[in-house]
Amino acid sequence: MIQAVLADDEVLARQKLRHLLREIPEIQVVGEGATAAETIDLVRTAKPDLLFLDIRMPDMDGFDVIGRLSETVGDSMPSVIFTTAYDRYALRAFEIHAVDYLLKPFTLERFRAATQRALQHIKNLRQNPQAQTGKAKNGSPYTTRIVFKSKGRILFLPVSEICWIGAEENYVRICTQSESHLLRETMSRIEEKLDPSTFLRVHRSSIVNLQYVKEVRPENDGDYGVVLRNGQRIPMSRTYRSRIKHWMGR
Repeated sequence: MIQAVLADDEVLARQKLRHLLREIPEIQVVGEGATAAETIDLVRTAKPDLLFLDIRMPDMDGFDVIGRLSETVGDSMPSVIFTTAYDRYALRAFEIHAVDYLLKPFTLERFRAATQRALQHIKNLRQNPQAQTGKAKNGSPYTTRIVFKSKGRILFLPVSEICWIGAEENYVRICTQSESHLLRETMSRIEEKLDPSTFLRVHRSSIVNLQYVKEVRPENDGDYGVVLRNGQRIPMSRTYRSRIKHWMGR
């Protein structure tokens, strides 16, 4: 059973969430907060798995709530779905690893998609608790999705769908099995955000997702190349060969 807390200063908004959650038997509502202070106390005592959190609240905003909780509950931090009438906080929400961002008024289909994503996320954490405690050099958890703007849209790409990442001058190209996206980012910065137990830099200009690696094979010039499951070959430089040897020896 997934335990959830609802946090919103509007009674009707909490009623709507509670009503919608009745059709999802895996989620049990264990408390409701009408203020940020009430919400912080509830999460500290009930230790829910999931928090539906409004951003604009009377005493402090949802990001302040996350900040206070991060200081006190540590690894017991619940997964968060933001609920708000404002779209301008979406990028900031995903930068702090929110599972989803429900923009009011949201549809039943959109609510179902968000809760299913949260359920899967929480199940994954229960199966692999290390994924929750893994942190980047700056102390933030490794990112679970890449958020970026493309053609006027905000896209949320789970890192599990990334096959490999290549450098292209001042950009990186993120490649999935069916598409690729060009982001203005450096290889070093994006490497720092990714869990090194899953993503491995094999060349100055390429990072591979180990989930998609089929084999490592020697090339004619004496170097090695990484072959992905779709048959694509990614060059591996001698500088980074020790990394993949270390991974193969684990």
